[in-house]
Amino acid sequence: MTSPTDSTGQMRLPLRRGLSGQEEAFVVSASNAAAHQALLTWPTPLGGTAALCGPAGSGKSHLARVWAERVGALPFDGMEIALADPLELEGRPLLLDSAATVDDETLFHLMNLAQAPGGALLLVSRDLPGQWPVGLPDLRSRLNGLLVLQLEAPDDAVLAAMFRARFAERSLQPAEDVIAYLIRRVDRSADSVERVVELLDGAHAPVTRVLARRVLDESGDLFAPE
Repeated sequence: MTSPTDSTGQMRLPLRRGLSGQEEAFVVSASNAAAHQALLTWPTPLGGTAALCGPAGSGKSHLARVWAERVGALPFDGMEIALADPLELEGRPLLLDSAATVDDETLFHLMNLAQAPGGALLLVSRDLPGQWPVGLPDLRSRLNGLLVLQLEAPDDAVLAAMFRARFAERSLQPAEDVIAYLIRRVDRSADSVERVVELLDGAHAPVTRVLARRVLDESGDLFAPE
């Protein structure tokens, strides 16, 4: 199914896409508390642009969607924003994930829109804006002056929440000591959590610490040794 277009042939993207319940599922911990607190009061009435940065699996995309749900921002991922109708972007808060992949001209235009009444732009990326490969001098200057909110790698509280959520999705009920054990063994990322839960589910056995140890030992190239 293709997206509708207007009279100019410009593709029109939907204004809201599945953001309900994001805040309820987000776990605030030491690794993300400062960024979470800052986004509770951003943007100011003056609008503007901010960047939310952190390593893979740190929860930056999830936190960004919590913000988008709260302020009614339009969410986009990377270059898909170039397909949007500019009239729908003006005067609205915008969330742009994978922001470092967007071309200079589009990004510069979006930052200008963010300064209009009602506008705001939250850029999400692993790397800090000062590290993005841009060639437009004015854009480089803008990026260097951004408000930057940083997340750290997931701490124990966030990892435990990830494990509980992934186990629940598969209707698995691990023994009480399993999650605490897994936290010490896996890489601190959402991908690692997803993979180990998948492996435990594939064992088709009660999820105990004994099973967890066996599965991780058999996948030693994926997870840290005990």
